[in-house]
Amino acid sequence: MVRPDNDDALDPLEREAYAWIRRLTSGEATSADVEALKHWRSRSVAHAEAFASASRLWGAMGPAGEHLRKGQSAGNATRRPSVLTRRHMIGGALAASVAGAMVVRPPFGMWPSWLELRADYRTQVGEQRRITVMDGVSIRMNTRTSIALGTRDGGAGIELVAGEASISVPAPVTRPFVVEAGGGRASTLNANFEIRVLDTSTCVTCLRQQVDVSYGQRTVTLRDKQQVSYGNGVLGAVADIDPEVVSAWTNGVLLFRMTPLSDVVAELNRYRSGRIVLLNAQLGSRPVNGRFRIDRPDDVLTQIEQAFGVTRKTLPGGVVLLS
Repeated sequence: MVRPDNDDALDPLEREAYAWIRRLTSGEATSADVEALKHWRSRSVAHAEAFASASRLWGAMGPAGEHLRKGQSAGNATRRPSVLTRRHMIGGALAASVAGAMVVRPPFGMWPSWLELRADYRTQVGEQRRITVMDGVSIRMNTRTSIALGTRDGGAGIELVAGEASISVPAPVTRPFVVEAGGGRASTLNANFEIRVLDTSTCVTCLRQQVDVSYGQRTVTLRDKQQVSYGNGVLGAVADIDPEVVSAWTNGVLLFRMTPLSDVVAELNRYRSGRIVLLNAQLGSRPVNGRFRIDRPDDVLTQIEQAFGVTRKTLPGGVVLLS
């Protein structure tokens, strides 16, 4: 399909699909628009495919897709008083329509992904935040974290869309508190646990009491100081962990113990704007030890330079090349 700015080259169905995208991302869409879109998509397979294709392109373009908000709205999309919130819009009609096609990870994480925009709570680069949700559950959000309230089945809980959170579920609660993340779910009646979603991998750590983790057709139970990861259709083995290392971020520090340099760089990229790029792949396996403040991530770069004799080159936009 051609780009939406070449409207003259679009066939009538494609033009209508892009008009719907412009309407739905205008900030003025209503519940009536959603119902009208459902009706439009149900007319034929071609209608549904045209909208999905237009949606994929919008998601892939990131901020450049803002120009889709300009121009004429869909002809049969009438305005109504009940304006939808951004989360309702994306979490409802659009998400159901393209089912993952819009889950586009922006390059270098320079802007939020399509899914992150539907969050009720978000933290920026280097920011941490504490919130309290239903049943007195306390959640500490780490950097670049997005949380949506509620679960798909309407139960008590949240969806961790991206990032990392430390969760405390006080006893007693009358119903399990559920965290949906990365296609799986963690549930507990009383526990302190952490959950982290990075790209296609999700990691759940139980610090106290018990957490049940389900992914695919399998469920495992975590107890004190145990962790499990899942993703790409695989639920890993339960492993013992050092809570001081795993939870160091809740104390405002990064703690590395014989951590491969490639993992250190990946972690640093979560706490600073721009991107650190390790050009020498052989350096990636070198171990790093140290304790660093989260609000001073570039201090780690200084140690890396001194310890491994690497050359650091700083480019515009916070991009740092290590070679």
